[in-house]
Amino acid sequence: MKRQMLAARLALLGASLWSTSGDNAAAEQLSPDRVKLPAMTPVLNLGKLSYDAKCAQCHGLNIAGTDKGPTFLHRVYHPNHHADGAFFLAPKRGVRAHHWRFGNMPPVKDISDNQIKAIIAYVRAVQQANGIF
Repeated sequence: MKRQMLAARLALLGASLWSTSGDNAAAEQLSPDRVKLPAMTPVLNLGKLSYDAKCAQCHGLNIAGTDKGPTFLHRVYHPNHHADGAFFLAPKRGVRAHHWRFGNMPPVKDISDNQIKAIIAYVRAVQQANGIF
């Protein structure tokens, strides 16, 4: 009887985890025109320029997502779920697909640590302007 109850609880837990982590909500595409932009500072301008050059092709203008990569305006990319360290390592090492249907993200060629730091500042500022944290 205890085994059956444990198995039922594990099955329920697995279904719960699958339904929240397996949703493809992170795969949504938003209209870049509808994204609120923060007040731009020199650091955010540098981040936007670097983002547009290195990330926007897949992750969309204004971090809105495309058919090639997810939007960062989703709870999955909240700083408590994907800390800045994850954002820092992703372009350097690439990322295995785990929240999206787009396949693996390859490392980004010719991107500097300073560019990545500025991109993170830009992404976080846009997230904040749109109520992500």
